[in-house]
Amino acid sequence: MFGKETISEEVEDITSLFKKESELMEKPGFIKETSDLLKKASDGKPSDQIYETHPGMDTLCTQYATATSSSESKPKSNEEGPSLTTTEMTTEYRASVDFLSHEILGKISPQLSEEYQKGLDVKSGNFTINLKAKGLQEFPKGILKTKYVKYLYLDQNKIKGFKRADLADLLGLEILSLQDNGLSSFPTQIQLLHNLRILNVSHNQISHIPKEISQLENIRQLFLNYNYIENFPSGLESLRKLEILSLANNNLKYIPDTLSNLKNLSVLNLEYNQLTIFPKVLCFLSKLISLNLTGNLISSLPKEIRELKNLEKLLLAHNKLTFLSVEIFQLLKIQELQLADNKLEVISHRIENFRILRILILDKNLLKEIPENISHCVMLECLSLSDNQLTKLPKNIHKLKNLRKFNLNRNNIMRIPEDISHLNNILSLGLSGNIIIDVPIEIKNCKKITKVELSYNKITYFPIGLCALEYLYYLVINGNYISEIPVDISFSKQLLHLEFNENRLLIFSEHLCSLINLQYLDLSKNQIRTIPSSIFNMASLHVLILCCNKFETFPIQVCTLANLQVLDISENQIQKIPSEICNLKGIQKLNISSNQFIYFPVELCQLQSLKELNISQKNGRKLLRLPQELSKMTQLKGLDISNNAIRELPRNIGEMRSLVSLHAYNNQIRYLPPSILSLNQLQKLNLSGNNLTALPTGIHNLFSLKDINFDDNPLLRPPMEICKGKQLYTIACYLQRAEERDEKILEKILKIVANNITETNFQYLCQKLHLVISEIDIPTKSTLSLSEKAQRAFDKWKMENSNLSTAALRDHLTRVLTMIGAYEIMDKITALQLFACTIKF
Repeated sequence: MFGKETISEEVEDITSLFKKESELMEKPGFIKETSDLLKKASDGKPSDQIYETHPGMDTLCTQYATATSSSESKPKSNEEGPSLTTTEMTTEYRASVDFLSHEILGKISPQLSEEYQKGLDVKSGNFTINLKAKGLQEFPKGILKTKYVKYLYLDQNKIKGFKRADLADLLGLEILSLQDNGLSSFPTQIQLLHNLRILNVSHNQISHIPKEISQLENIRQLFLNYNYIENFPSGLESLRKLEILSLANNNLKYIPDTLSNLKNLSVLNLEYNQLTIFPKVLCFLSKLISLNLTGNLISSLPKEIRELKNLEKLLLAHNKLTFLSVEIFQLLKIQELQLADNKLEVISHRIENFRILRILILDKNLLKEIPENISHCVMLECLSLSDNQLTKLPKNIHKLKNLRKFNLNRNNIMRIPEDISHLNNILSLGLSGNIIIDVPIEIKNCKKITKVELSYNKITYFPIGLCALEYLYYLVINGNYISEIPVDISFSKQLLHLEFNENRLLIFSEHLCSLINLQYLDLSKNQIRTIPSSIFNMASLHVLILCCNKFETFPIQVCTLANLQVLDISENQIQKIPSEICNLKGIQKLNISSNQFIYFPVELCQLQSLKELNISQKNGRKLLRLPQELSKMTQLKGLDISNNAIRELPRNIGEMRSLVSLHAYNNQIRYLPPSILSLNQLQKLNLSGNNLTALPTGIHNLFSLKDINFDDNPLLRPPMEICKGKQLYTIACYLQRAEERDEKILEKILKIVANNITETNFQYLCQKLHLVISEIDIPTKSTLSLSEKAQRAFDKWKMENSNLSTAALRDHLTRVLTMIGAYEIMDKITALQLFACTIKF
């Protein structure tokens, strides 16, 4: 639903839109972070990834999974930002390679040569050493003893310090990347690296930068993102050649005035810190091109901001701004301005000064109108105004001839003006969550449009004008009052993605069957009862969602969709599945939950491609049992049988060896079959709300298990307080100790029986335990005492029933003793058990 869309998602979509028009250079290691951070607004790609994305049609299954979840994504930092500013740096990165010659390898640490051979190389005498994700515990030493090493990448290891490091071996080093390690500090000898020009230590645990960093007089780019830095590093003001400085996602509260010494700084990233004021010192960085202060606590802008004459990109989203100082409108070179998620009520008419502004993001503010003269921002390509209080589109909006992305989701817009047709270059239009009644036919003149979102408005008739848009591939029109699909939609054969849920459709229109290229179709929450046979024409369909309709029988016509990968027909009244479902050879995800099945549809067990099955019956008829044939689904990774009345799992469930997730909560399951311990891939197990009294001792064999839930069971072994922590290790330890304890108690019980049983009762006991007496004492029949014969019988009995737990053996024995009337022995056993219960476990 539209209420779940976030500002973060919308801005990501803008990012992907503009990315199509810019060629991005591929670079090793952390180069992508460097490249986007320096990238100018003229490239059209906002570095603050807070826009809405829609995955490619080749990943529709992933898209469906995402669409049906309610996860929220934290706005990403500017970590993966700008590109290099100098041709020299770009050339150096392109010259970086990942492999060192075998000859050189033989001269360095022999213990590293074989393992890291693929991570080293030489080119024109300049070395790159790439040891990314090699599991290193400490800084490598012997491998670095060469004066030729220029580029060193040690990202994604477990290096926590520099104990073995002798940086004197790396005097020629120019690039050092240590992203995503466990570093907590810097060595003071970093000052020896006089040739270092790029340093990246992002994603570590660094809280302090030594002052010796001031000796790195040639450093050009410094990345310290995602650390624990609270105080601005002293010594940075001495780095006069520094061009890029990134301190995103730290705990900075103050920026010192000495920062103004960095006269060459062109990119500064301070997003997601704890700054409460806009540091005035930033206004005197005359060469600053890109400034990112997203995600702080800034409530106002200083007048001095007008001094940033060269600023092209200003990111201030997710702050506390209530107004914009007029001086900001003197930044005539600004090309990208992001102000989403603030508390702005008004935008000044001076916005007309931004004649070369290309991207303007004002989502999630308190704006009631946009000044008319925004039409003077003639270079504007992306305008996002979602989540405000606008009642109409900005006047003269049609004059923005270069506009390509226009978002107005979740406002109070009542109508779309006819002159929207003048937006000749518009590619994407978002108007969901408004009170629009209809869409003007003139929209057909927006001939380049590829994506339209009109969900949750008050539209009663399908907008015919959309059917004339020959490049429209993505249409979302959920949550309206449309009851009929017009024949005109059959002309939209280029459509790839269509969402039409929560409308008033009574039938699955045959006109939809003409969309031969459609890959994703959502018609859920309508009143559809049947499917036309012509659906077989939709041969490209990968995802079909028909949940919450009026189906009483499974629409057999769906089984003609040979390329279908995802089918959701939950929340209907279906009673059985036809055998023709076997024709869905490529089906991977099937949701048939909350229907009216009398029995588990065994036909599903023939679907060898199926990876996820949901037959939870929260709003449907409860299943009482599962068939043994379920074990044939050896490729199944996810199974949800929750909210039924199932009493036991199939005894051969262990044959489903691909199972990663098993949800069986709210059933009546009393015990777990031993074979469940064979599910080595199982990571999620939810058995809450059942009748389990004991867990299998060997549960530790489920070594992949990460997420467990046994809540609301009458558990005794282990007791519920042990399971509440949902920690497999704790549960396994308890069960192991309990098993050892039970074995000792069982041995004592067997001794009591052996020493006190009569000859007559022994014969009865053997009969009940299915033991043949002649097999017990044949070798030395005349010499064995009754006690010895009994002990030998018990050893044989335990061996024959090794598949049972110790507790099960004990319970069986005590039942048999009661049956044969061995009451004196039972009194002794009862006394033993009572005594054992008094001992704290």
